[in-house]
Amino acid sequence: MAQIRGYGAWASPVTAVRLTEGAVALGDVRVEGARLYWLESRPAEGGRLVLMTEADGQIQQLTPDGFNVRTRVHEYGGAPFAIADGAVWFSNFKDQLLYRQPLGGGTPEPVTPDGFRYADAAPAPGGGLVAVREDHRDPDAIRNEVVRLSGRPGEAGDVLFGGSDFVAAPRVSPDGARLAWIAWDFPAMPWDSTRLMVGRLTGGGLEDVRVVAGGARISVAQPQWRDDGRLFWISDEGGWWNLWGDAGGAPAPVRAEAAEYAGPAWSLGGSSYALLADGRILAAPARDGGETLEAIDPASGDAERLALPFQTFGQIRRLDRTRVAALAWSATETPALIEIDVARGSHRVVRRPTEAGLDPGCIATPEAISFPSAGGRSAHALFYAPKNDAFAAPADEKPPLIVQAHGGPTASASGTFSIAKQYWTSRGFAVVDVDYGGSTGYGRAYRELLDGQWGVVDVEDVIAAVRHLAGTGRVDPARVAIRGGSAGGFTVLMALARSDVFAAGTDLFGVADLEALARDTHKFESRYLDGLIGPWPAAKAVYDARSPINHLAAFTSPLLILQGADDPIVPKNQAEMIHQALRAKGVPVAMIVFDGEGHGFRKAETLIRAQEAELSFYAQVLGFTPADEITPLEIENL
Repeated sequence: MAQIRGYGAWASPVTAVRLTEGAVALGDVRVEGARLYWLESRPAEGGRLVLMTEADGQIQQLTPDGFNVRTRVHEYGGAPFAIADGAVWFSNFKDQLLYRQPLGGGTPEPVTPDGFRYADAAPAPGGGLVAVREDHRDPDAIRNEVVRLSGRPGEAGDVLFGGSDFVAAPRVSPDGARLAWIAWDFPAMPWDSTRLMVGRLTGGGLEDVRVVAGGARISVAQPQWRDDGRLFWISDEGGWWNLWGDAGGAPAPVRAEAAEYAGPAWSLGGSSYALLADGRILAAPARDGGETLEAIDPASGDAERLALPFQTFGQIRRLDRTRVAALAWSATETPALIEIDVARGSHRVVRRPTEAGLDPGCIATPEAISFPSAGGRSAHALFYAPKNDAFAAPADEKPPLIVQAHGGPTASASGTFSIAKQYWTSRGFAVVDVDYGGSTGYGRAYRELLDGQWGVVDVEDVIAAVRHLAGTGRVDPARVAIRGGSAGGFTVLMALARSDVFAAGTDLFGVADLEALARDTHKFESRYLDGLIGPWPAAKAVYDARSPINHLAAFTSPLLILQGADDPIVPKNQAEMIHQALRAKGVPVAMIVFDGEGHGFRKAETLIRAQEAELSFYAQVLGFTPADEITPLEIENL
């Protein structure tokens, strides 16, 4: 029989330590010679990333101690390694040099000089690599270029293309004669306006460079060459990120539909589809009912659905004629690297670093909800009710609610298994993960709702989510907290400064002063605010009006601030200014700055401290006693 205990005070099997064990991440899958390679994070080792492979049915780690396979191109990185010429070529996080490590074993040796960063590389015809290079020799004039690397020590690479502010995804055709890549310019972000370029590779560089697709208010991504030399890509020219291809020299959609075949390109190296040997395309389009894995015939548009026990797929890579590798997620189990036999419609789990290990009675699953918001529009979210069969709350009590504001702000809520969400729901919290206007997954028109409206539409939608859930009697409107990181942290601060809906907030490396961010942030996002707020400094009045630091009069709810000391994207001065201002005003506030952490936390000790601090914060502010034995957080002015 279930124990009767107030919401928030339930004893949970998901401890903060267990949460870090579930934080082992998989990413950046690559295939060479029908052999799989991928990255895994190591929270217990400072959050470093290591390269893994499978050989003779055994999982092997290739990266030796002292190395961290991670690039800082665009600061968000992605695609930090490539397999070519019998070696692993990888970016080492500490020095950002490109290293070469023989596949047969041996010590990695640097091959590039200081001052450069590399990512998204592919084997070049005749040997070496074609890669994205970010030139930091002049920090006031950082250049992003496509280069060719011979691999000879000390060479930084020969520039193939440098005629745009940003580049991504250089891909060599199967015959080695052509190169495709993505380019875009300020003030656009890669989900705004990009161009698909193609040029002919010669001994001296590129010739006959032309634009194949994209342009103003069209986002193209992920070019891939089929074995016969036909080029495919993803484009939102029709309002949704659909598959497109070169049809006799003219771009054409493979299948035009209200579905998203990709997400925003925050990091490099995305691969949300694979070109099969029989000419079909394996992809995972997201529609209203979630993602489905489908083998699509580009000639007819017909699709065969593969019924696998997963709901989200990523890093989809062709292994051989009938097999494909992918990362896969479900609602009840931790992510896995899987091998898919397309012909049989079956799969094999290659690697699952950690098991969920939770009784089904402790796993909350998402419910997709839509609700009315300001201006007559609808917003969307995933709602998780409290779930722990060992406990029940008093009959007259409704659960406290945690509102999750995702980052980006172009990201989206995910219904895949999250041990972090289970940490809260198994203790008796309800959680709502809000896809406010501006989120991806609903087409370009929904994504553009945030243009010029950041700090308005997102705030309206998180408030609307609370009112909808409270109005339907599913949560306690007096015990609502909001949390978010990065852009989501900005939404947290604006929601607390502009409304009285939230009893508490947790700001993880969020933005307090938009003007300071416009001056201090890195190249990749240095003009992002042009679209979200307006051009700086012409729109200074809007920046002032949208900055939480300028709206402290109505800011009364307690705030917890969690910040990385080495964050290059949202510098710690953003956290310090809101902390000092609230402390001086007498608002209850606590701040923890974590040394050695950047934009997002990676170390096990950081993850544990941050999680337990947040639980203690909510316990003190919302009025419950947690079942966990944790160190109480010191909250100033409480």
